[in-house]
Formats: sequence, C-alpha cells, structure tokens
Amino acid sequence: MSNSTNTLRPRRSVLYMPGANERALEKAKTLETDALILDLEDAVAPDAKAEARDRVCAAARSGEYGNREITIRINGLGTQWHDADLTAAVAAKPAAIVVPKVNSADEVRQLDAAITAAGGGDDVKLWAMIETPEAIRNVTAIASASDRLTVLVMGTNDLVAELHAVHVPGRAPILTALSLSVLAARDAGKVILDGVYNDVKNAEGFEAECLQGRQFGFDGKTLIHPSQLEPANRLFAPSPSEVEHARAVISAFDDATAQGKGVATVNGKLIENLHVADAHRILAVAATAGIVVNAAP
Repeated sequence: MSNSTNTLRPRRSVLYMPGANERALEKAKTLETDALILDLEDAVAPDAKAEARDRVCAAARSGEYGNREITIRINGLGTQWHDADLTAAVAAKPAAIVVPKVNSADEVRQLDAAITAAGGGDDVKLWAMIETPEAIRNVTAIASASDRLTVLVMGTNDLVAELHAVHVPGRAPILTALSLSVLAARDAGKVILDGVYNDVKNAEGFEAECLQGRQFGFDGKTLIHPSQLEPANRLFAPSPSEVEHARAVISAFDDATAQGKGVATVNGKLIENLHVADAHRILAVAATAGIVVNAAP
C-alpha cells in the first residue's frame, strides 16, 4: 500500500445502502461504517430508478454523514439509466462514483472522460467493480488506466454467477480471481475491497471470510447489513499485537542504524528495510482508523 491520502483512508467497512429506501439512507447517518455506497443499481427496481437517483444525490449533497466516505453506485455502461445517473452523481459531488461491471481499460478511460465532461473535478474519484471473467482477464490494465480510478471493488456474487460456479466456504472457485485482482491493485497502487458475504446470520462464516480477505491483502470489505460492521472494522484493522510488533521493528532498526549495525533482529528474526516499511504502513493504517498508536516506551 502506498503512503497516499487515498490508500491510507480507512475503508475497512463499506456498506451498500439501497437508494430507494429513505429510512435506510437516514439510518446510515448513525452507523459505524468507514464508507457508504448509495446504490442505484441492483437495490433499485427499474420503475424506481429516477426517484432513487434524486434521493441519493440529495443525500450525497446533504453533508449529514459526518466523516463517512460517501459514494454513489450508478447503473452500468450501456444501460438506459447510465448517462443520467452519471450526470446527476457528478453534480452531487460524492467522494467517488462506483461503476458496476467495468471490463476494460478503455471503459475506465471512457468513464473518466465522461466524469470530466459532466463537470467532475479531480476530487470526484472513480471506483471500478470487477465482477466478470472479462474484467479478471483485464484487471491489470483496468487498475492502471486512470489516476481518477482509486479503488477496485470485487463483485463476487456476479463473478460466481458468470463462472457458473457455486458459493462455498473458503471460496475455492474464485481464489485465482481474487489473487489476480489484489496483484493488479498493488501493482497500480490502488485500494481494493473484497466482495460481500451473503449469509448475514452466519457470523462465524463472515468473520472467517474477513480474515481470509485480509490475509489475501484486501483493504476492507463491502457489506450488505449493519450487523457486519463491527467484525469488519475489527478484522481489517491492525490488532494491538500487530501495532506493538510494528513499533518494536521500527525501534530495533533505528537502534541498529544509530549503532552503525547493518542488521537488526526482533524476537530472533532478521529485520530488513521491507519490514520497516511495512511497520510504518501498519502504524499509519492504525492511526487513520482511529486506533490509538502510542509511542514506544
């Protein structure tokens, strides 16, 4: 993860909220989520699209969501609602516009140009959903196609469906796709969010998938229910032991450098520059997530 403002902004929990549901949009103002995706796509019936667009854009403009990062998911390229969604969303000035089923670098550049043409400045970012076999084949090019594109969002439900695969614990059918997407995000210096977990009543299964996602290198997880917020916020943040170890790594390396030594160890393990860089990243992520990071004694 690079040390840019974008990559260090906490996105442990990113909650989808249905744009047609006024009560849900109101409730979102009180939820402990790092970011919200106000949804105009899957969560909205065709005959409710226009009304939901107005409601979502008003919410994005309201300034009533505190420090939560507000994004709007519009309908995809080629749909009858896309152009009107994009124009209205740009005018509402969310932190980002989320676009489903982005399949190529050319589509990223097309979206970038359309946001610019609609009056979007550099502050309106683009999040691209990776949810088709074509997108997985092109994910490296997609990730590096535009500076406006800052976040990749895995659309695992659609990906599983398009592969004719099955949702199973451990996600074996899509592990290759997940790995390739994380590789592409890291190569391009972008944030990447894991896909949703569907069984909201299975808390144990959700936590296991969060742990798997973090082990893969995802920055956070997209969510479909408020009950998933606490585990995601906890599991995608550095633990107290990780923070303590990071401080120890930095301290040991600084001490070794001050003494003119070329080698430092922590708990018997060799410490190199790459470990120090990762330790600084862990402390920065902890700080941005509101975790108190005390100086080493």
